[in-house]
Amino acid sequence: MLHPRIASVAAGAGMLALALAGCAAPPPKDPEALAEYREANDPYEPLNRKMYGISMTLDKYTLRPVAKAWVWALPYRVRQSLGGLVQTMGEPVVFFNDVGAGKPRRAGDAFVRWCINMVAGVGGLFDVAKYAGYPHHDNDAGLTLATWGVPSGPYLFLPMMGPSSFRDAAGSGIDIGLQPLNYVPRGYGLLTFNWAYNIVGTINGRADHLDELDQLQRDALDPYATIRSAYQQQRKAQAESIRNDHRATVPDWYN
Repeated sequence: MLHPRIASVAAGAGMLALALAGCAAPPPKDPEALAEYREANDPYEPLNRKMYGISMTLDKYTLRPVAKAWVWALPYRVRQSLGGLVQTMGEPVVFFNDVGAGKPRRAGDAFVRWCINMVAGVGGLFDVAKYAGYPHHDNDAGLTLATWGVPSGPYLFLPMMGPSSFRDAAGSGIDIGLQPLNYVPRGYGLLTFNWAYNIVGTINGRADHLDELDQLQRDALDPYATIRSAYQQQRKAQAESIRNDHRATVPDWYN
């Protein structure tokens, strides 16, 4: 039986597919416009822009004020420690995706990093692993699928979730299934911790990008297009970095 959160993501993906059916804008016939259309990879742009507008409006009156209060109430070092805890709790997802991408050295680094920070770093509140030679690296199921050669599919902007694609949206559902915290039993406060972990991660993540997003909204001629371009370039660079990581499996210190 599917975990409830996995089932909800699967249902959401099905509803999204139905909602997008017939929403794609037809490709332009002008050669220059057609080249731009293909480069943007955004056939659902009219719908995506509506979702972007809704998300920005909701963010303005909900998450942004909470994030500003969070920054005001908590010193930077405290927020940094909470971010480290959230990051450490997500390391198993990175580990499983490194294994799936066929990168044992990266997987080993993620595993050792999780062990060090869970013990010496007090659950990740202190990034001891970084100073031990194991800095954090990103990976998720969307990137793993990319290393397998799965195309990204059209660009999507998901309400209150941000930029994505067909591949990355599917990857998000896989990552939920790979997160051990989503299988915690009831009792002993573990379920409460799981909810607190997700809420703190969302608020802390938004707080980390307050100035950045405010400046983008203020200065960019087309914030939507700027976010789309930055996201697609970043995802492509991250996937290439994983593909090109051919380090030996054995850590340097072993030799």
